[in-house]
Amino acid sequence: MILLRALLSLLPAVGILAADADLILHNGRILTADSAFSTVQAVAVRGGKFLETGASKEILARHRSARTEVVDLKGRTVLPGLIDAHVHVLSAALSEYRRPLPPLDSIAAIQQYIREKARTTPKGEWIVVPRTLPPRLKEMRLPTRADLDVTTGHPVAFDGSYVWGANSLALKISGITRDTPNPPGGEVVKGPDGEPNGILRNAARLLKGVPGEEIFTEQEQLDAMEKMQRIYAAAGLTAVGDRAIGLSDYALYQKLKTANRLPIRVVLTWRINTSRPTSEVVAEIRNSPWTTNLGDERLKFGTFKVTLDGGQSVGTAYQRMPYGPFGRQLYGQTNPDARGTLFIEPDKLYEIFSAARDRGWQLTAHVQGGAAIDNLLDAFERLDKVKPIGPTRSHVMHGSFQSEDSLARMARMGIVEDYQPGWLHLDAPALERVFHLSNMRWFSPTKSYFDRGIPVAGGSDHMIGYDKDRAVNPFNPFLNMWMMLTRRTTEGKVIYPEERISRQQAIRAYTTGAAFLQFSEKVRGSIEAGKLADLVIIDRDILTCPEDDVRRIQPVATLVEGVVVAGTLPRD
Repeated sequence: MILLRALLSLLPAVGILAADADLILHNGRILTADSAFSTVQAVAVRGGKFLETGASKEILARHRSARTEVVDLKGRTVLPGLIDAHVHVLSAALSEYRRPLPPLDSIAAIQQYIREKARTTPKGEWIVVPRTLPPRLKEMRLPTRADLDVTTGHPVAFDGSYVWGANSLALKISGITRDTPNPPGGEVVKGPDGEPNGILRNAARLLKGVPGEEIFTEQEQLDAMEKMQRIYAAAGLTAVGDRAIGLSDYALYQKLKTANRLPIRVVLTWRINTSRPTSEVVAEIRNSPWTTNLGDERLKFGTFKVTLDGGQSVGTAYQRMPYGPFGRQLYGQTNPDARGTLFIEPDKLYEIFSAARDRGWQLTAHVQGGAAIDNLLDAFERLDKVKPIGPTRSHVMHGSFQSEDSLARMARMGIVEDYQPGWLHLDAPALERVFHLSNMRWFSPTKSYFDRGIPVAGGSDHMIGYDKDRAVNPFNPFLNMWMMLTRRTTEGKVIYPEERISRQQAIRAYTTGAAFLQFSEKVRGSIEAGKLADLVIIDRDILTCPEDDVRRIQPVATLVEGVVVAGTLPRD
């Protein structure tokens, strides 16, 4: 009887192992990203999940039937589906939906863009230069009124995120003169002659008549969002984190899901407006039905977010040290002692976070500057004293300017890092001129995160553009992994090489690390039996190809739950 019971207990397992597969990929190099980072030859898929991994001969013998689709990889490499933990889907989707964007990588390119727009724009109507980040311009400075005066018949506005620019006609139309008072928290920057030089720091609201955001119908927004997700899939991504949504965005996602138009997985972050009185913010949090993990693996909520400081790209990130003299050239700052802007005072931040945690939220804040990171960790420590914060998987979002102390605090509390490796490559050349190399030691400290056991979720902060390598910011996961391996800037300089990581660690950031941040590590992030069959087949071996070839890796096919969503499966 005991033997019979033992045999019966094995039947379910035998049934699973002997099950017919919907799909078998074999004769490949499958990097499972499991706990041992195992490499196998084959994987079987059934019902949208991984059935078994192992040697080709064994997997084919156990799971192939007449109905099984069998794909010979011919030595190709397979990765778990890649996850970009930080994108902005709608803004990116609409940015080129109606027309392509030119690469605006220099003031000369901006001027050419203005000239071309002037030919087709009726005189007197505004020309708005799409969002462009000054550190990434060849000249490493904000364009001034003189730079934008390439047309005299059109008011011109330059969107530099928190800092804008305006030409002479735009200033005139808006009534901005040498006597215009600075708005609260902003500045009308003056030249040596005392006249406005066109740079408006946190003062774009002074411009009069600038057209608002382009209007798109609901159908256009839905189509654009689906298109953007398919572009992500073609880059090898099977899931993304949309890191700033509101009620209208959520309604769009719900319609896409109902219509079966979500080709990849999306995890949502609710960003709340904190400029209101604390009581109003707390009331909205408590009355909202949303919370972390509401939904399913195709579409669910992840994080509650606030914006704590500005951006390093425009000199408004809240820093521990002043921006100094080079801040005038790069950002148009007139005060060399300026350290950026903190948008939420500590007590208000704590009250907001307390209310959100009580609702079951995972917490984060946009923080780029070192002092902003310190303020966020202060709030986490206050919460941690009441109840451990680690289990919430709350995290530092961006966190460019770390320190030994902030890393130690993150490790001690179990705080996760939402990491954008592309910024070191793109922004470090300008930032080094601002802060000097000696003060950049803890900028984007990749290896230090891993060494201290801080979970790392890779992401791009993609917000504008369809080109995976040239967008703002580039969302090519292999380009971003290459940046983590090399720490090489656009000028070819390697910044603190001791912070380089291994290829396996880079892959982890875009698989198991990102899945952990999204509370999905039990069902996604690695190729293991029982997990969702998300994977990407690539054109070369990421572990053995020359280092500079990592950035050139191209996906052959991307699958979500065993279904091809981009590319094509290899055929004989």
